[in-house]
Amino acid sequence: MGLSALLYGTYEKRLARELKRTASSPRHIGVILDGNRRWAKQSGNSASHGHQRGADKITEVLEWSQDAGVEVVTLWMLSTDNLARDPKELAPLLEIIATAIERLADDGRWRLRHVGDASLLPEATSARIAAAVDRSAGAEGLHVNVAVGYGGRHEIAEAVRSFLKAGVEAGHSLEEVAESFSVEHIADHLYTKGQPDPELVIRTSGEQRLGGFLLWQSAHSEFYFCEAYWPDFRRIDFLRALRDFSQRERRLGR
Repeated sequence: MGLSALLYGTYEKRLARELKRTASSPRHIGVILDGNRRWAKQSGNSASHGHQRGADKITEVLEWSQDAGVEVVTLWMLSTDNLARDPKELAPLLEIIATAIERLADDGRWRLRHVGDASLLPEATSARIAAAVDRSAGAEGLHVNVAVGYGGRHEIAEAVRSFLKAGVEAGHSLEEVAESFSVEHIADHLYTKGQPDPELVIRTSGEQRLGGFLLWQSAHSEFYFCEAYWPDFRRIDFLRALRDFSQRERRLGR
């Protein structure tokens, strides 16, 4: 083992010990898996190779999260904007994503939920994701939201539409439904209904913006921006994010 690896391992263990003493891990972490294409370009590989390396990173991060006591992880794997990419890149990316989700289901440890609009995806991709989610229903470990075909604005619009439709179907006029509308009704119709909002959102690749990720749910979230591209995201980066979270004074809008 080289000196740098030894120092890295020592520092990682120290961080882990510090976090165990704080006992303040977030219940729900959102992760924006950014930088796959730039990582591939930097290393002289194809975009598909970068996306595959990014997919291979997921299980590690879920294991780190479960070890830290996290209950829910939301992984933003494909945005609604990404669906407008060149079909030559999008087709293999959808294949990589669907295969990654199937592997998570077959692992048996994670309970999956699709977060996104399935109608925006190719029928075959949507069916594969739905089948994987169904297979994972009995898992008792970490809850994993796979955000595919997801956009925050789109989700909020869908939540409002769902609320209005439910009210009309219950026999109320549109005016009556609109009059009774409240903030709580949005939360009741989001993709993440029934789950705690994310206390921590991590974005890799150095970009410091949400880009539409969990817009409603992240109103009181803490944000952590990591310079590493997603395929290079290490456990020490994850632990640093948790340490940063543990040191913040959370005001929750108050």
